[in-house]
Amino acid sequence: MIVRPKPNLIGVLTSLKGSIAKRIAWRSLLVTLLASAIVLIETLHPSYFSKVSATPFTLLGLSLSIFMSFRNNACYDRWYEARKAWGDMLVDIRSMVRETQVIKDANERHNILSNLCGFAHALNAKLRKKNELAASGEWLNPMPKDNAADISGGILLQVGQQCSALAESGAINEWRYTLMANHLTRLTQVQAVCERIKHTPLPFPYTLLLHRTIYLFCILLPFAMAEPLGWLTPIFTAIVSYTFFGLDAIGDELEDPFGRDENDLPTDALVRSVERDVLAALGVTQLPPQLEPVDYVLS
Repeated sequence: MIVRPKPNLIGVLTSLKGSIAKRIAWRSLLVTLLASAIVLIETLHPSYFSKVSATPFTLLGLSLSIFMSFRNNACYDRWYEARKAWGDMLVDIRSMVRETQVIKDANERHNILSNLCGFAHALNAKLRKKNELAASGEWLNPMPKDNAADISGGILLQVGQQCSALAESGAINEWRYTLMANHLTRLTQVQAVCERIKHTPLPFPYTLLLHRTIYLFCILLPFAMAEPLGWLTPIFTAIVSYTFFGLDAIGDELEDPFGRDENDLPTDALVRSVERDVLAALGVTQLPPQLEPVDYVLS
């Protein structure tokens, strides 16, 4: 995720980090070169372009803009829902830190909180297609089986069993156990929300139609602008292609908010926040530092 101060006018015009410009540079350049070639042909053979009207492109551009706004809103909703889910995870783990203060057995409390930290690591690894056990193993007690189908869910199951055992032994009362069980239920919901977003992309025909229409519009637009605008056509074509290709690329990034793109969620930093909260609750004084943005990118 891009984390930087609000840029001034010069920064707005020159900033590349997070601007999506690098991803679409070749596409915009090719369309601009095509526009230049079309203007050259129009200069040599003006009769070829005398009957080309800009009206259809005006209507198509308006329809395309509305269509793109719907898709980008859907992609942003996915990004924001994922961020809210991770915020809920922080709330519930911090609440578990508070609820477990009544546990007299320091070892039992240590195991519960460490497992919850391991859950955050495992879920992050799962969403980023890494090895869950390798990411969370140092925090887990007991260790789940390496061939477990759902390591993240198994961790929550283990924590639930630990809390149930404490309730049965009288170490915590029934009311406290109910509160802790509710927090675990919400953590399960967080996992389900993140998995739904990760494994349910936007419908492919919906995205494919938009991609094709954008390319057709940007390729055909110079034919309508060549005759009235002349050599200004490549400039306006570059602006239009940068806008449409850029919005399309931003939608692609936000559709999967758990990757490593510059505008994806900083889940590594959120997991580090969980680590610090858990370790502080367990009495550790030398906490790992908060992750900071590297070249304006917080991972």
